[in-house]
Amino acid sequence: MSDSIHITLGVTGCIAAYKAADLTSKLTAAGFTVHVVMTESATQLVTPRTFQTLSRQAVTTSLWEVNDWKPGHVDLGVLSKLLVIAPCTANMLAKLAHGIADDALSTCALANTGELLVAPAMNPAMWNNPAVQENVEILRRRKVHIVGPAAGRVACGADGTGRMCEVAEIMAKIYEILEIKQ
Repeated sequence: MSDSIHITLGVTGCIAAYKAADLTSKLTAAGFTVHVVMTESATQLVTPRTFQTLSRQAVTTSLWEVNDWKPGHVDLGVLSKLLVIAPCTANMLAKLAHGIADDALSTCALANTGELLVAPAMNPAMWNNPAVQENVEILRRRKVHIVGPAAGRVACGADGTGRMCEVAEIMAKIYEILEIKQ
């Protein structure tokens, strides 16, 4: 049922990027066509080759890597039924809220014509910052789907709300948005 559905997975520079590899694997196994767009920071944590292997698709990491005259990151924004950004950093939340398109992922998001799902992940103090909360409210008003963040211990050792939710929760939300029974 899901084999013809294209999903773009945006991966940002957060240690939770390793969970995005698992998400890619599960989406591909479920029959979705998964295209991964990574920020430069994300490539410092997990390699593009990991996502290429798991998705069986080329990975976009730059505005300037184009195979032909058409910018692929813009095409993905139009092609995909759903753009999932997991993990979604405070930086990316701000870009989404304010229409900033200065890398392949934020440009893809601005060109996105499908649904948008974000899975925030950051330090709890960052999550609780009024600027981040205002950006989240802007996105909620625009009907962006938000899953998480979860409470618990984050990579820096702090406890609180800020962890990216588990892959199973993201998968459930994807099925809900796409109206597919699991």
